[in-house]
Amino acid sequence: MGRIRPNFIKRIAREAVKKYRSQLGIDFYENRDFLETVLRFSNDRLRNRVAGYVTTLMKQQTESEV
Repeated sequence: MGRIRPNFIKRIAREAVKKYRSQLGIDFYENRDFLETVLRFSNDRLRNRVAGYVTTLMKQQTESEV
């Protein structure tokens, strides 16, 4: 069993995908760097967790479109 993401991380990630869908992709590192420029994070761990969930959401969307 994996870790469960807190709701505030999911909320931030969903809002970022909704607002910046065209700039985000399925690469974690590119998403992380983009989110760093657009949003403010209190620490790197929070930034990475949000970027990871954004990447997961983008992968799910690309798989459902195919």
